[in-house]
Amino acid sequence: MVDFARVQKELHECNKDVKLSGISVKPKADSLSHLIGTIPGPVDSPYEGGTFLIDIVLPDGYPFEPPKMKFVTKVWHPNISSQSGAICLDILKDQWSPALTLKTALVSIQALLSAPEPDDPQDA
Repeated sequence: MVDFARVQKELHECNKDVKLSGISVKPKADSLSHLIGTIPGPVDSPYEGGTFLIDIVLPDGYPFEPPKMKFVTKVWHPNISSQSGAICLDILKDQWSPALTLKTALVSIQALLSAPEPDDPQDA
């Protein structure tokens, strides 16, 4: 079962410094298990100036299982599927830890935009 108290706390943490980080997370509709994240394009990257929407679905095992995240905004990047928006990032798979948060995952995705991993592409 999703720990909704933790999710509410994480939402508060994500949104309290949105003016500084540009990262925010909001519920999609009325559910705390389906969220929309927003990240700004990283400075000094081809994505600078862009705003990217991330669809976030929290599995029943969250925070012990990683959130399911994918880009809603179309983006061309070797580690992001051009078809589905799926993200190839280790912390969203086997390197997830309950110590990580939605914000750390979004910051990691933002960092991935400026530092692609061409040896681990999402699309062949």
